[in-house]
Amino acid sequence: MPRLTGFTVLFLLILTAAPLPARAADDAASAVANRQAAEFFETKVRPIFARHCFECHSDETGADNGELVLETLAGISKGGSRGAVLVPKEPARSLLITAVEYDDVDLQMPPEGKMPEGDIEVLRQWVKMGGVLPEYTDKPRAAAERIDLEAGRQFWSLKPLQDVPVPDASPHNDRVRRPVDAFILARLQSEGLAPSPDADRRTLIRRVTFDLIGLPPTPEEVAAFLADDSPDAFERLVDRLLDSPHYGERWGRFWLDLARYTDRTASWLTGTGQAWHYRDWVVDAFNRNLPYDEFVRLQLAADLTDDTDPHDLAALGFLGLSPTYWKEPRLAPPLIRTIVADEWDERVDVVTRTFLGLTVACARCHDHKFDPISVEDYYSLAGVFASTQFADRPLLPDAQAQQVLAAHRQVARLEEQIKKAKDKKSEEVVQLRQQIEEIRNATPGYDAPQAHVVKDAAVYVLPDGPDRTKLDYRDGEPRDLPVFKRGNPENTSPQPVPRGFPAVLSQAEPVRFEQGSGRRELVDALFGDAAALTARVFVNRVWEQHFGKGLVTTPSNFGLQGDPPSHPELLEWLAREFLRRGWDIHWLHREIVLSSTYRQTSADNEDGLRVDPDNRLLWRMNRRRLEVEMWRDAMLAVSGELDATVGGPAVKLETDANRRRTIYGEVDRRDLNRMLRMFDFPEATGHSPKRVHTSTPLQQLFVLNSPFVQNRAGAIVNRVRDAGDLPAQVVTCYRLLFAREPTEQELALAESFLTGSTDAETRTQWKLYVHTLLGTNEFLFVD
Repeated sequence: MPRLTGFTVLFLLILTAAPLPARAADDAASAVANRQAAEFFETKVRPIFARHCFECHSDETGADNGELVLETLAGISKGGSRGAVLVPKEPARSLLITAVEYDDVDLQMPPEGKMPEGDIEVLRQWVKMGGVLPEYTDKPRAAAERIDLEAGRQFWSLKPLQDVPVPDASPHNDRVRRPVDAFILARLQSEGLAPSPDADRRTLIRRVTFDLIGLPPTPEEVAAFLADDSPDAFERLVDRLLDSPHYGERWGRFWLDLARYTDRTASWLTGTGQAWHYRDWVVDAFNRNLPYDEFVRLQLAADLTDDTDPHDLAALGFLGLSPTYWKEPRLAPPLIRTIVADEWDERVDVVTRTFLGLTVACARCHDHKFDPISVEDYYSLAGVFASTQFADRPLLPDAQAQQVLAAHRQVARLEEQIKKAKDKKSEEVVQLRQQIEEIRNATPGYDAPQAHVVKDAAVYVLPDGPDRTKLDYRDGEPRDLPVFKRGNPENTSPQPVPRGFPAVLSQAEPVRFEQGSGRRELVDALFGDAAALTARVFVNRVWEQHFGKGLVTTPSNFGLQGDPPSHPELLEWLAREFLRRGWDIHWLHREIVLSSTYRQTSADNEDGLRVDPDNRLLWRMNRRRLEVEMWRDAMLAVSGELDATVGGPAVKLETDANRRRTIYGEVDRRDLNRMLRMFDFPEATGHSPKRVHTSTPLQQLFVLNSPFVQNRAGAIVNRVRDAGDLPAQVVTCYRLLFAREPTEQELALAESFLTGSTDAETRTQWKLYVHTLLGTNEFLFVD
């Protein structure tokens, strides 16, 4: 075979195996993006329309105001007498943006005054996203029509858990390793389909190792698994992975997407940069196999239980790291009240979508258009977060923490005096610094780590003189909120709504929260009256992580506009068993990954493609693309450079010296790292229920030109140098990167490319060769 040039091998390998997902994957990504944009409309855009526009541009009033209706999909799509109201993805050409920006003296809306810049920016962002609107499949509930709670409780996700028997899987009972299989096989049988055979053992160990710890298996681990002929070899492999400290890192990152984790909080907050305590707590909680009910309780109410371990107070970062906005005292009280209400709204949205899979925030301005959630339900929950404020506290027992906080306040006052002193070397300043040192030395735990947490405290926005506004925080005091009519804090109902739980989820009388903020009672309701829904939502999230697609494909929307489950009986059985087994997350993993369904090959077959091209019935395993964290971590692992240290402060990803797992890379919600952004890492500004996988030319260019990828290739070359002769080195490469042996054709191609050069040329050729392997589909995907 003639010797191949570097240019030729790049085309043979990269262009034939580049990380370009199939069209179906792109279509799926587009569908997810559209759904997220539609949710953005409901939770962000519709409240702005309600505050500023619906009075003149609703179904009732639009005909008299330029024929423009902003209250319905049909109305926005149609536009008004001036034509289309928006041009998707082009804010500068959209009449809507022109009107609200007040740039055209003949077109200024709302006419009574320009809306806040923050609201205008939300509208610009929505138009940039394509101006996507929900494609409602049901007729929206009329404004005057009240919610029928009993009818609402008959919806599948809002019913109590059903006692579902495990079905007979004939004629495939020999494929039933776990009850999960019986449900899948029975459904396949009903559609005239058969399951796929097991994947080979190399594929299986690579699949489950990435799934459970987010790293590739080592060649030694693969060899040991292949040599283990015992019937429980795979089961013991799974147990080893679940016991690995890296399990918590992989599954902790999954949770941080939901929690909109950021390392950089708002610059004006004290203690910024301490967010990593929450991230490390999440990792540790998964590694401890903390039961899910306790996992949630600590994140919402760790401070409200006397026996909480101080270490577990870091869990409050779920709320303590919520997005917050600067409240400029020179702004008028109505504007500040809107900003504060937006923050409460974000908490309602994240908590209800994460734990209940319900879009309760869509009821901010009016009863939910489809789900049995009233506007009163919304404000009963918003009151919980109006009674909860940010705090920083040492991870110490409460009494000691209070002493440390008091000492910090003393030091802050002394430092302020030093700052004001004109002569920094005066005797007075020397004495002040001495006092600071004495306070530090006299306070045990003064330098203990501090976490971003929350505490019970109500906030009120009040005038502070003729042209200023102040925030009045009242520690330990709860607050019930009135209904903000059309979402407007300046137009409220006469009476406040008691804090409580959505009525449709209350099994008897409405659940009211009367203890402090109500956060502890909220947890009790999540795992009491709403336990069935809470279990369904989490089980579905874990299933989605293992199969790439949930039994419910809308993991944070189990309402009427969400997708119904593909296997409702299986979801019921898993949720009931999960609850019955004490919310044991390890049990849930084992039940899924030890099944024959999980072990199937990902290869297509003609019958499956004809009957179920999207593989909703799971006649095969789904081929999945690695998330950017796993991809980066895998490159470090196979190059032998991975720093496996667990926990600690965030490190910037931009530096090549950072060899730690990507979960420890700094996430800045205002300035996301370029590599993360390029490879579909979610924005840290909001709850992200699932990753969107895109395929772009920029990703290809990154693989080809990134110093990070190039340097990993060089490190792999150094690692395989001592493996033996050239064929042995190539074999070692394939074992490291792909957990398999090269084929004869692959070995011949490598030998043709790598032989016949000088030592210097060989080094360059080897680096180019390994760089090419790192850019292949096989490295980026898991079969």
